[in-house]
Amino acid sequence: MSQNLKSWDVDTDEDTMKDLYLCFSLEERDYAFEVRHLTEILALPAITTIPGTAPFLKGVINIRGKIIPVMDVRLRFDMIFKPYHERTCVLLVELDGLPLGLIVDTVNDVLKIPQENIDLAPKIGESKSSRFIYATGRVGDTVKILINLQRLLTEEEAHLIKDIPGN
Repeated sequence: MSQNLKSWDVDTDEDTMKDLYLCFSLEERDYAFEVRHLTEILALPAITTIPGTAPFLKGVINIRGKIIPVMDVRLRFDMIFKPYHERTCVLLVELDGLPLGLIVDTVNDVLKIPQENIDLAPKIGESKSSRFIYATGRVGDTVKILINLQRLLTEEEAHLIKDIPGN
């Protein structure tokens, strides 16, 4: 049994996650981020709202006694709110040591996107959501929009989230 546990050595784990991206959908568009940032995928839990926060911050969830702030990625990208449904889920990620839940329409799959299939995103317009996009990934005949999770929160927003009780 200890040999099986050794297979999860950090160096080996990083190699197996190389070029892997978690793909999800918003508004029938495919987005992806490096799977190494993902902690867990959850069915949409009960969310406790916190008055006075940004509209894209939906509140907090309690996961095994840990309070985690939750962001609706659709609203962060300036998309129209869409009622949650049975496939809506929360992606738990960690950004610079800060746990964060990301509400997305659907989770699609985990794909391997080799570096040679990734192109820096063209600068199209000055929309607020373009700051989150760093590249596109070619997968067969489709294109995935690759997002930089570190840019989902400004320094000020991250600081405010850290001040939420339980963080």
